[in-house]
Amino acid sequence: MALTKAQIIEEISNRNGFTMKKSTDLVESLLEILKDTLASGDDVLISGFGKFCVKDKDSRRGRNPATGEDMMLSARKVVTFKCSASLRDEINT
Repeated sequence: MALTKAQIIEEISNRNGFTMKKSTDLVESLLEILKDTLASGDDVLISGFGKFCVKDKDSRRGRNPATGEDMMLSARKVVTFKCSASLRDEINT
């Protein structure tokens, strides 16, 4: 099961003794900073956790799965994540 934003807010509140309002504001501010930074094309590096990168994908040939018709998919930007070595080690222990 995935960890939701509401669960993160609740966990921050429980661990730090913050009110739910303060925890919500904190999480919303953090997410807004991450979104704004990524939208501007910059990467986000969180030491000990990982790096979010914005990458360009070229246009490519694809297929409509419903009809089987060939089509061109337009160029776009995607966000990728690469975890840090310390996070990878913690996950694999």
